Amino acid sequence: MKKIAGWLSFILLVSLFTGCGRQETDDPAYHIYYLNKEKTKVVEQPYDLKEGKTEDMIATLLDALCTNTDSVEYQKPVPGDVTITDWSLESNQLFLYFNDNYSKMQSTDEVLCRAAVVKTLVQLPDVKYVSFYVGDAPLADSRDNVIGLMTEESFVENPGKQINSIQTTTLHLYYANADGNGLVECEKEVQYSSNISLEKLIMENLLKGPDDKNLKAPLPEGTNLVNVTTTNGTCYVTLDEAFLNQNYEIQEPIVIYSIVDSLSEISTISKVQISVNGKTSGVYRDSFALDQLYERNLDYVVSADENETVSTEAQIEETP
Repeated sequence: MKKIAGWLSFILLVSLFTGCGRQETDDPAYHIYYLNKEKTKVVEQPYDLKEGKTEDMIATLLDALCTNTDSVEYQKPVPGDVTITDWSLESNQLFLYFNDNYSKMQSTDEVLCRAAVVKTLVQLPDVKYVSFYVGDAPLADSRDNVIGLMTEESFVENPGKQINSIQTTTLHLYYANADGNGLVECEKEVQYSSNISLEKLIMENLLKGPDDKNLKAPLPEGTNLVNVTTTNGTCYVTLDEAFLNQNYEIQEPIVIYSIVDSLSEISTISKVQISVNGKTSGVYRDSFALDQLYERNLDYVVSADENETVSTEAQIEETP
């Protein structure tokens, strides 16, 4: 009887473990992101994707995104007259090329399409970023700013009803003080479209410079934002080559930490990496390596009152 009881216990344990294993495999590893029937948001549906070469898996997912569904509750995100003419994968970056009809889509449809495509493809382990091209030109927004590389975090949590709605938020930005050797925290209330990430909003306002005449823009004049994305708590900022232009009126730590401290005001960001056109080799000026991850550092922050005092003293000295 003891032996029988032991065998029964063993069989029961095996059944429990195999049952758990079946439950895990029943949970689909991949989803396709479609548009709901009202075309107001993206919805995910489980998809049985066979594991294999990354290139084959990409081709399968792209085909599914362009294929009509059998459901009346959701529809394919890529319209029938829009085709993917080519694609390539380079160092975890997937480049998608669309025909000219892509640029004829309505703005809300385009954002939803882009969100669905990116969210679907970045599920693949070898795809971290997705970039869109129309013809041979990189996709740009309504102000002709290149959108650049995108991740799942590039889109609001619930794209759809909130798309293109106007929201208001208060940014905490760090600009250079009058002498260029310190940072001054500024609160700025801004209105923005809900499909723009806070990271991009912060960088755009840093590049515009301060409204206060006693402060200075920390980044070199003419610098453009190429892309900004956040993954696993690290914000990756890509600027163009104008960032390397030297403005010795602003000390180099002030330039770096104006970016790092401003972005670190977002609770989900703990580290920041800055690259120039996607390249992280070399250093900024003398000592700030571009391949390093920088954390929040408030050692350079001075109060607004201190900055105004310095500015007033400077004006007095200049007065004949």
